[in-house]
Amino acid sequence: MNLLILLAHPRQGSLNHSLAERLKDNLSHGHTIFFHDLYAEGFDPLLKENELLDKNEFSEDVLPYCRELQIADAVIIIHPNWWGQPPAILKGWIDRVIRLGVGYGFEDNGEGAPAKLLAIRNFFVFNTSNTSEEREHTVFHDPLEYIWKECIAGFLQAEKFDRSVFRIVITSTPEEREQWVRDSLELVNQRLSS
Repeated sequence: MNLLILLAHPRQGSLNHSLAERLKDNLSHGHTIFFHDLYAEGFDPLLKENELLDKNEFSEDVLPYCRELQIADAVIIIHPNWWGQPPAILKGWIDRVIRLGVGYGFEDNGEGAPAKLLAIRNFFVFNTSNTSEEREHTVFHDPLEYIWKECIAGFLQAEKFDRSVFRIVITSTPEEREQWVRDSLELVNQRLSS
């Protein structure tokens, strides 16, 4: 299988990095991995004028990402919860890569439901957070769940969606972090083999 793994966290040694590296290493046996640490790569998140929907041109720097997305059987995204949103660098990747003609199409003039263009079977999101689950749901209504499940994975018509949130990271122990990583590896391996 072709697996696209995106990491969006600026700090080396973070739980996000540990999880991404372990997933990459664990899944490299028997799968083709496209791995991107967006901060380390210096990905430019700024949408260009030529990339706007009415022009829909593709800048050279995003074409490799577009090609990988088009052949991905699974997408794995790892990022912290910042203000109920992905980090800006990841939002920019979405804006610049998941575009008309790459991530989706339309069977009409663009006003109806999207046409499926991708072969994504599994869509995984792993988030770190310092907000309790109760507060996330009762106060903020978990916007990341809606964004990833409905607005992105659902829009792209991924067959299966899984999201895991690890909290409260700031006070977590090394043992808790290791368990989160092991649970993530188990989930991904289980889903990919089914």
